[in-house]
Amino acid sequence: MNNQLKKSYGIFIWHGFFLTLTMSMIDFNTVFPSLISTLVDSKIIFGLLYSIMLGAPKLFNIVFSHYMNSYDYRKKFLIGGIYLRAFSFFGMAAFTYFFGADNPKLVIISFFFWVLLFSLSGGFAGMSYSEIVGKTVRKEDRGKLYASKQFAASLAAFLGGMVVQNIFSGNSFNFPLNYSLTLFIGFSGLIIASIAFWFIDEPPSENKDEDILSLKEYIKKVPNILKADNNFIQYIIVENMASFSRMLLPFYIVYARETFKIGASYIGKYLLYQIAGTVLSNLLWGYISDRFNSKKVVRICILGGGLIPLIALAITPAGPEVFVVIFFMIGFLKSGRKVGFEPYLLNIAPDDRRTVYLGIRGTLNFMVVLLPLLGGIFIDYLGYLFTFILVSVVMLTAFYLMGKEKLKYNHD
Repeated sequence: MNNQLKKSYGIFIWHGFFLTLTMSMIDFNTVFPSLISTLVDSKIIFGLLYSIMLGAPKLFNIVFSHYMNSYDYRKKFLIGGIYLRAFSFFGMAAFTYFFGADNPKLVIISFFFWVLLFSLSGGFAGMSYSEIVGKTVRKEDRGKLYASKQFAASLAAFLGGMVVQNIFSGNSFNFPLNYSLTLFIGFSGLIIASIAFWFIDEPPSENKDEDILSLKEYIKKVPNILKADNNFIQYIIVENMASFSRMLLPFYIVYARETFKIGASYIGKYLLYQIAGTVLSNLLWGYISDRFNSKKVVRICILGGGLIPLIALAITPAGPEVFVVIFFMIGFLKSGRKVGFEPYLLNIAPDDRRTVYLGIRGTLNFMVVLLPLLGGIFIDYLGYLFTFILVSVVMLTAFYLMGKEKLKYNHD
């Protein structure tokens, strides 16, 4: 490994460590769902916030990619996006602390702004991050980078989980101080995470003619790009179907709270089991990615995403202690998705159209926008049983269809 590659690895691993420590403070499957369900009972409002959280950047990704495509260097967009996301953490922490106990409706209303800012800035930063990875790390080194980064991030997540466990166990930090404190730690962690990118040596981008087009002309080229690359179309279809597992991810902790009548102390416990699944799975995902390819990782994740809802229903009678298995599996598959989907797309995308592909993929992965809201509506009106089974059916169908598709990398 040459010195430049070592430097790139160090930068991305530093960022991954502190970013994951930060995101543990607002974990989308335990901490944040518990906060929202504490502030509001409506599953529809809950789902709408999650649709904004997960889906808003997808809608604007093609606009982001068009804007960034006219610039040879993308680091400033990455760092700026991180700072905006940090500011959203600070805003959520402040509103929760000052108004959470006496005026939870005001906090929920403010969250629509903070979550939108968090989501859009994260989407902008995420796209520039992927582009910089593609420019600074060769294709043959990306799988190892993502596995190494994910391992370091898993250790950070475990540290973050211990912090969350300590905050939510006992009576030292009661509502709203407990959630405000975790959000403020998240703000601090993002600032620290951003430091590494000031030192990255970013080469200029290889752009095609899309960088001189107007946005309207740019969007008109999307169908032609899709028609010319059947692998890319199949990838988008698979990712949309695989997104169905995200319909339920924020609702498992809510399901557990409502079913078992558990308190806030279980937030840290479930989060630690989720992190344990993430840490223990990393060696496996790295081996599968190196031994086979990222498609194999993606397919295993899709199968697991189809089985989790069925397992959740089966083990519910055993009580909240056994239900930790669900969060262990979520962590296991969460790690796999990061090792699988991103390298998979980077290998499909031509180098000179990487940003364009990232933008198209984000915008056409529209199911992420709808699914959390649909999940809230389904659970409110049809119940958990129907929603769990629906997700399993769609995910297992996606697993079957992906096994029949012959996706190949453009640059093997």
